[in-house]
Amino acid sequence: PRRWHGWDPNIKKFPAAEPIPETLDWDIWTMAQRYHDYNKDFHYGQWRCWYDFGMGALGDWGAHIVDTVHEFLDLGLPEEVTPLRLKDHNDYFFPMSSTIEFKFPKRGKMPPLVITWYDGLDNIPSVPEGYGVSELDPNIPSVGGGKIQPAKLNPGKEIYSKELTFKGGSHGSTLTIIPEEKAKAMAKDLPEVPQSPSNHFANFLLACQGKEKTRSPFEISAPLSQVFCLGVAAQKLNRKIVFDRNTKRVPNDAFADAYLTGEPPRKGWEDFYKI
Repeated sequence: PRRWHGWDPNIKKFPAAEPIPETLDWDIWTMAQRYHDYNKDFHYGQWRCWYDFGMGALGDWGAHIVDTVHEFLDLGLPEEVTPLRLKDHNDYFFPMSSTIEFKFPKRGKMPPLVITWYDGLDNIPSVPEGYGVSELDPNIPSVGGGKIQPAKLNPGKEIYSKELTFKGGSHGSTLTIIPEEKAKAMAKDLPEVPQSPSNHFANFLLACQGKEKTRSPFEISAPLSQVFCLGVAAQKLNRKIVFDRNTKRVPNDAFADAYLTGEPPRKGWEDFYKI
């Protein structure tokens, strides 16, 4: 996944205050987060680049890439999160590229599993022979309203099982077996992907009316978001997180444990955002 900015990673303080646009209620936009003076780099598509406002590429793209394996292999929360590469790490905004390893334990009859996440500049994972070109979902939004340019290695995933290797793009793309020859040989034995009765937006509205179940219910999206929170903690703190899945604590690192809890809501927002 991409990066959005070309800022100097040697940053020593937050950017200077700028006049707040007349069309923006900065207090409401900031919500429960501790107050920062307005700066255009905090706003629009750049907000997710700052630790104080967003979750970087991991929190943005992870939900559209890791969701498949997380849900259907019942991963839950990791027991170890290790930053393997953090290029231009600083305390203000996310690294220019990151490689993060998530280790999940055995779950019932399913073996332990490792997810290795790559994002940023010049940080391309190796791909297996026969990978080909990954699918690019045409509905992916982009900062500034433009179009994401296709590449040979578009945002996506590789999944390695004992017998098969899969590839998939992001968002609503379908998993395929690689190499292509293997996929063709197995085509008649593979289940068909059912057509969705409604698109993503209509599904949400219909779910509000009780006519459909949302395809991203909280029982799926909440644990997945917690995985990314642990990844972001490892990025910000620049160290390995050993996590207790039962107590949901970081037993050997008091600072990391407190960081996961986070700051209390800003004064005036306590009743709207309770932790």
